[in-house]
Amino acid sequence: MELLDPLLLARWQFGLTTLYHYLFVPLTLGMALVTAIFQTVWHRTGDVKWLHLTRLFGKIFLINFAMGVVTGIVQEFQFGMNWSAYSRFVGDVFGAPLAFEGLMAFFFEATFIGVWIFGWNRLPKKLHLASIWAVVFGSTLSAYFILAANAFMQNPVGYQMAGDGGRAELTDIVAVLTNPVVLAAFPHTITSAWMFAAAIVIAVSAWHLRRGQHIETMRSSLRFGLWFMIVSFVGVGISGDQLSLVMVETQPMKMAAAEALWETECGADASFSIFSIGTPDASREVWSLRVPYLLAFLSTHDINGCVEGFNDLQAQYETQFGAGVDYMPIVWVTYWSFRWMMGLGGVAFLISVVGLWLTRKNATREVPQWAWRVAIWSAPLPLLGSLVGWVFTEMGRQPWIVFSLMLTEDGVSPNVPGWTVLISLVAFTLIYAALAVVEFGLIKKAAQNGPDPLPGPDDPDPNDVSVEDTPTTVY
Repeated sequence: MELLDPLLLARWQFGLTTLYHYLFVPLTLGMALVTAIFQTVWHRTGDVKWLHLTRLFGKIFLINFAMGVVTGIVQEFQFGMNWSAYSRFVGDVFGAPLAFEGLMAFFFEATFIGVWIFGWNRLPKKLHLASIWAVVFGSTLSAYFILAANAFMQNPVGYQMAGDGGRAELTDIVAVLTNPVVLAAFPHTITSAWMFAAAIVIAVSAWHLRRGQHIETMRSSLRFGLWFMIVSFVGVGISGDQLSLVMVETQPMKMAAAEALWETECGADASFSIFSIGTPDASREVWSLRVPYLLAFLSTHDINGCVEGFNDLQAQYETQFGAGVDYMPIVWVTYWSFRWMMGLGGVAFLISVVGLWLTRKNATREVPQWAWRVAIWSAPLPLLGSLVGWVFTEMGRQPWIVFSLMLTEDGVSPNVPGWTVLISLVAFTLIYAALAVVEFGLIKKAAQNGPDPLPGPDDPDPNDVSVEDTPTTVY
């Protein structure tokens, strides 16, 4: 493929801006909930350490939220810049859920973030607490509407084709918002976001505990983070199982790519591939290490179920959608992204289980230094798992940009030369690299500064001050 191919460059640019924006999405979703929980515990117990944790992780949440807004706005430009044909095709359908996201969710979320920031010492404590829970609700609702729009690309519902066949027209907004794909993807996305927030809480707490700082406060946040990680991982597993069932029903080619399955198999032959090697042209399997029956069970909840393979699906799609198109995605990308997604999340879960054991109350030995280092450096694992999960979701849909309706190559802007896309791609990459340095530096500084210092010897014990009389600010 040519270096200045507009399609290739447009895909790279959209992938870059989307994945970069998603760096901030899970932390926003998860950290809003963490901050709300910490503030609720402080409000109910009056223990000032939970106020300190609210302020600490509230700062991290606000820094991340600001960066997410900036990158999200830039991402939307891609539709008009490089994907105008796609925008015209789905605009009538996408308009409704994205309008809901902007007017009902994002504005709602942003309004109550302002109330929460500037309401310290100005609003009644209960009303101020309600404002952060409103932020949690708004951010979660925002995620749902965006996922509903994405679900249309995976499984088009609630539409009819225009008379000229050039665009999809919305006919049933309820069908779009209750798409089986979004109903399964939403809890999977939210719980994976919680995992990343839990990993950040664990890492920040471990950093201070390793240095003997804020022992009581950080031990409480560490234990919370470890339990939150485990609960979230269970949610990811359950929702992922439901999402795989929907994927098999709506996009069987994606499941075949996830397992590098060339032929339709049933029962024991429908085995889960732990490791597989195929021919360079991805035409057949050379060798693999497999677990019998597991793929059949995961795909159908029946150990004797059948899973369709590449060859049968290719023949079926040629009959259904037309010959001359390779309907297989890039196998090695989908195969390995699927495994990295599960593997990274599983490692984060195991680290939390070990962490709970090492930090139990009746432990006879101090936590070793290597364990603190592992807890700190494992922070990115859930985020990386989410990123490769989205790579799998979007790359596994190829060659479709809207499954069964529009090929990706037909969605690119027709009159945009490759060199203009290359210039914007380079510009975005450089700007985003600079923003990443700023974002990481601000969050690192806030995390290392830690909670507010304990009171001096002549100051009153904050635990003796009522919640209503405790001085509070997020700054």
